[in-house]
Amino acid sequence: MSTETSPTTVETVPVGHDGVRVDITERTAASLPGGVGLALAAALLAVGILTLALLPEGAKVVSILFFAAVVLALTSLVIVQPGQTKVVQFFGRYVGTVRRTGMSMVMPLSTRRSVSVRVRNFETNRLKVNDADGSPVEIAAIVVWQVADTSKATYAVDNYVDFVSVQAESALRHIATTHPYDGSEAGGTSLRGSTDQVADELAHEVAERISLAGVEIVEVRISHLAYAAEVAQAMLRRQQANAVVAARTRIVEGAVGMVDLALTKLSEDDIVELDDERKAAMVSNLMVVLCSDQPTSPIVNTGTLYSS
Repeated sequence: MSTETSPTTVETVPVGHDGVRVDITERTAASLPGGVGLALAAALLAVGILTLALLPEGAKVVSILFFAAVVLALTSLVIVQPGQTKVVQFFGRYVGTVRRTGMSMVMPLSTRRSVSVRVRNFETNRLKVNDADGSPVEIAAIVVWQVADTSKATYAVDNYVDFVSVQAESALRHIATTHPYDGSEAGGTSLRGSTDQVADELAHEVAERISLAGVEIVEVRISHLAYAAEVAQAMLRRQQANAVVAARTRIVEGAVGMVDLALTKLSEDDIVELDDERKAAMVSNLMVVLCSDQPTSPIVNTGTLYSS
């Protein structure tokens, strides 16, 4: 008797499926001014003392209830400093966030977690990546960020500070691989020549990656950019060669213009008439003088230009 095994069906889940994300949005927690909470606690304490003094021995359990209410009222008070918030949770359920500074009274028996909404910044590690041309480069950036949604920062990710740091380095690595270090074509985007544009692209990519954690990007700037040490000397020589070629091109263009101007003026002012052979000789001499790296030593010809 043979046994047949049916193939196993594997179900795939899309990356970033919405079902695994924490669907939560910040809202304002119900609260009272801290003065009201203190007044309530004082009133309950006064009533508890009176009942303790006036009620018979068997009814003094009522006083204990009032004293317990005083403790609840006092533990319901929270103090929020400027730049800080309190995320209120009641038996595992998100109640809301207290952003009002000072002392407030929130729901009793709730837990409160402080979340800073101050502007923060950090510098990424110096990452070694290959640019669009495949050349190894070192790059780092300064990221300025701020918590915008305290509920997402608390519940959507495990640690929003580490989350921002890791995602920023991931975005920086991706952006660095999509641009060359130096632009090879006129008007092309490069890491060195288009720093502002690259920083803007980086800021948008980081903001998109960390929006899940309720964090906003204020600014991103490239803080370090250089070729990797193993290719730095070779790339420096290439840059110097490109600079020399560009300078030579500019010199030749200027020399050709000056020669053309000289021949045109000689012809228009009818100073001297030159045939094609003598024009070629003059052009050759002028180009040597104008394009030479070293100062030229002129030779004065006292005879005729034409050989006998």
